[in-house]
Amino acid sequence: MDTNLRIRQLMEERRWTEYKLAKEANLSQSTIANLFKRNTVPSITTLEAICSGFGITLAQFFAEGDMVELTREQQEMFRQWAALTDEQKALLSQLIKNMR
Repeated sequence: MDTNLRIRQLMEERRWTEYKLAKEANLSQSTIANLFKRNTVPSITTLEAICSGFGITLAQFFAEGDMVELTREQQEMFRQWAALTDEQKALLSQLIKNMR
């Protein structure tokens, strides 16, 4: 996979500039610009920051086909869900079903 092409694709989908990506990823604009000018592969640390800026995981970045993106709120709910016991998950699932 061409990582720079994938980054560009994600930027275009969001209509983001290099500046916007740098801001969201908490990276310098020159770091992002140099990826494309020099056509270099980002380090894992840089790619993790970029993925964080996009609100996706590394797995989602490299996924083929449809990608499901979670909002930050959904990511937080998933982290909380993962910490529950099986019994707590069952109770919460039932509560959600009853709320609908």
